[in-house]
Amino acid sequence: MAGLQPLQYFVITLAILIIILVVRGLRIVQQAEVVIVERLGRYHATLASGINVIWPFIDKPRRITWRYMQYDLSGNRIQVLQKDTDRIDLRETVYDFPRQNVITQDNVQIEINALLYFQITDAVKAVYEISNLPDAIEKLTQTTLRNIIGELTLDQTLTSRDTINQKLRIILDEAADKWGVKVNRVELQDIMPPQDIRIAMEKQMRAERDRRATILEAEGQKRSAILQAEGKREAQIAEAEGMKQAEILKADGEAAAIQRVANAEAAAIRSVAEAVRTGKADPAQYLIAMKYIEALKEMVQSNGSKVVYMPYEATGILSAVGGIRELLKEVGGTGN
Repeated sequence: MAGLQPLQYFVITLAILIIILVVRGLRIVQQAEVVIVERLGRYHATLASGINVIWPFIDKPRRITWRYMQYDLSGNRIQVLQKDTDRIDLRETVYDFPRQNVITQDNVQIEINALLYFQITDAVKAVYEISNLPDAIEKLTQTTLRNIIGELTLDQTLTSRDTINQKLRIILDEAADKWGVKVNRVELQDIMPPQDIRIAMEKQMRAERDRRATILEAEGQKRSAILQAEGKREAQIAEAEGMKQAEILKADGEAAAIQRVANAEAAAIRSVAEAVRTGKADPAQYLIAMKYIEALKEMVQSNGSKVVYMPYEATGILSAVGGIRELLKEVGGTGN
């Protein structure tokens, strides 16, 4: 038993060493994370999520040091935050960049802050192609944003956010592809012009609203005047049409009356002619008697006191009345 003690010590030591090697060699990686493994200082493998086995003391996870800039609400840099890890997160990450001063094409200095959504697609490039990925993405976004805004005027910058976001995303995605990064989206949060520019813009917007209100009021008055004129015109047309119809009806009535009188006179003339033809009446005596009667009627109806001298031949009218009576009976009159 005493001779077996060194062997037991060796077995125990070997078992402990194996346990240590197993513990050091097993690597559990969380979901959506990867680990870069180097063998003797060179890249060897990328450990995916789950249980992985490496050679202790030969294979070693690469330590990554990423530095972040911390800013206050005004965009001033406060301190530098440092993160040491051997895990690379493959999930989409959002960076809230602080406000920065940019100058537009028309020399207006404005403040802009942006949000950047990106995702690491190639962990090897993210580790070996760039020393500090977060700081590189921040500086790239700032410089690219300055270049884009510098090509636009203030009005274009304020009205073309979607265009700026799309253009910025395309440029950043192309530049960050070398680092194994996919830029998914870029959003401009706030665009803050200087105070005097904001006051001038407010005055301009107020003047524009007043101008639109004046135009709408003028359009309403114009429309009202047009409708009133159209109503008056239609009323005048209707009135003229009514007067026209009344005149037509009046003319038709007068024409019908004249026609009836003419028909009556024609019938009387035919009756007189028939009486003359048959020798039953003297037309000359009839006409003279009618003229005397009309003259006497006018003299009687005239105003004022008058003395009428009748010629001696007028005494024959009384004797002619009886002849007229007889003539009217012949032509179909009443004789009264």
